Amino acid sequence: MTTLLGGRRLPFVPSPQGRSAPGRPTSRGRVARAATVAGPALALAVLGRHHRWIGDDGLIYTRVVRQLLAGHGPVFNVGERVETSTGTLWVWLVTAATYVTRQDPATVAVLLGLALAVGGLALALLGTLELYGRPARVVPLGVLVLLPVQAVWDYATSGLETGLAFAWLGASWWALVRAARRSSAPDPSPQNPSSGRPFTVAAVLLGLAPLVRPDLALVAVVYAPVLWLVVRPGPRRTLTAAAAGLALPLAYEIFRAGYYGILVPLPAVTKEASWTLWDRGLVYLGDFTGPYRLWLPLAVLAAAGALLVRRTAPRGHRMPLVAAAPVVAGTATAVFVVKVGGDFMHGRMLLPSLFLILLPLFAVPWSRVTAAALAAVATWALSCAFLWRPAYHGGDGTYHVYDEHAGYVANTGQDHPVTQRAHADRRFLFAREVRGLRTAGTRTLLIETRYDRTVLKLPLAPRVPAAFVGVEARLGHAGTVIPLTDRAVDSLSLANPLGAHTPPVLFSKAGHEKPVDPAWLIADYTDPAPGESAPVRAARRALRCGAIAELQDSVRAPLTPARFWHNLTGAPARTALRVPADPLDAQRAFCGG
Repeated sequence: MTTLLGGRRLPFVPSPQGRSAPGRPTSRGRVARAATVAGPALALAVLGRHHRWIGDDGLIYTRVVRQLLAGHGPVFNVGERVETSTGTLWVWLVTAATYVTRQDPATVAVLLGLALAVGGLALALLGTLELYGRPARVVPLGVLVLLPVQAVWDYATSGLETGLAFAWLGASWWALVRAARRSSAPDPSPQNPSSGRPFTVAAVLLGLAPLVRPDLALVAVVYAPVLWLVVRPGPRRTLTAAAAGLALPLAYEIFRAGYYGILVPLPAVTKEASWTLWDRGLVYLGDFTGPYRLWLPLAVLAAAGALLVRRTAPRGHRMPLVAAAPVVAGTATAVFVVKVGGDFMHGRMLLPSLFLILLPLFAVPWSRVTAAALAAVATWALSCAFLWRPAYHGGDGTYHVYDEHAGYVANTGQDHPVTQRAHADRRFLFAREVRGLRTAGTRTLLIETRYDRTVLKLPLAPRVPAAFVGVEARLGHAGTVIPLTDRAVDSLSLANPLGAHTPPVLFSKAGHEKPVDPAWLIADYTDPAPGESAPVRAARRALRCGAIAELQDSVRAPLTPARFWHNLTGAPARTALRVPADPLDAQRAFCGG
């Protein structure tokens, strides 16, 4: 148990103090570790603040926040129970912070996201230092691969849940390592009730994974058995921790199924989270790794990590298993993102994967090997930070990926568009039309099917419980210019309960595969008129038939106890329901010809 690396004791071998080196830690060692944590966290805070912004998808969250604070419930539109947010916990955190601060929820989301991202990075570094027994001399290795990547700076804010995801990744890693360290102590004192607390805390954090983002459940699936293997709790502790970890996600899933009528957030249905589109996903992966030449530092870290484990991990010790967990989880999440076809925002969906893969090497004990690796990574980091940037229009010509931060800076004309007004004041034709029609006081259905091109203005049917309905592809923008009591309808189906259940028809841009046929919208929001087209007439009939009518009722009928139960029991079938995009085909399929 005394194998050496660079003249130092094995970092994976726990001493009675839970550290890799014998004796009490020196003040110099404490200062070095504090600097290793504080330095990268401060760097992320500065870089994230310099790139602070909120985009259209972040504004989808803020409209739900405003609906909650207005007393209308967790909905995008009054009178239509649709879960438009994949980051469930993020909605409630931004709502709470906005309620306390009374500030613009967009600005709150930007600042809260940055604070959580910085805190998550600090927790992750603390967890990695704990993995190696809090060594006195530390090399900040893997964190130097994360920080120079522009996508990290961009999505430290953006109004999306990435900051919360970083916080969860850091906290769950810290909890996993802490539980493993506590269980490997010479005398874990099983009779002491406090000895089981790290295990339970870790279990509760893992249970939050699907509420942070549904795809992070993959991380919990990898971490949970590792946690159990390294702690080896008895049956009672296992059941107690499992109950604590599953209580909140199961309770919310029951609420989701009864309130919204389906088993997953609506965007998961829209984006067909179970499908396979490897070619587009590989383009997305290349768009992320290519501009930064990420394969260079990852190859260096792989070699350094292999040498570190081979030379330092004692046979039969459990900490290498802990170190492998985030690498396996990060690889699994990256494969999942590639399998489903990636995303249209440069790097966003792969950032958690990169964070996880780098975690065990964020900061490592000093040795000749790690010092050499640091020199190589630092050379790459300088080039990445100052020279290499993603192209605004990415992809391969067939599939499209965008630098969203650069796009919204250009669209708003502001270096830091962090308020709702910054986006509402954009000179889009849709915004001007909305303001004009609402000033005139006319009950209107306004449909815009292409950017900056309004195609239809029709009178609303008296049955529609809104004074104005606007249909736009930029749902977050629409949500800022259309009042909460009116209806902002998504022509790309992220918030459209019928459109989300149609099959994809376009594949060039992730999340934009399901444009809604205007015939469905006309049939849904207007009364019959002479000379209507066959698709509109077919849509009117299909909306009253079978499973389509029941789908509409699940989100629009009053939420009585009977409706909640019907939604709950019918959620699996409703989630799997698919409706032909063409109203004529839908009529034949659901109305019997």
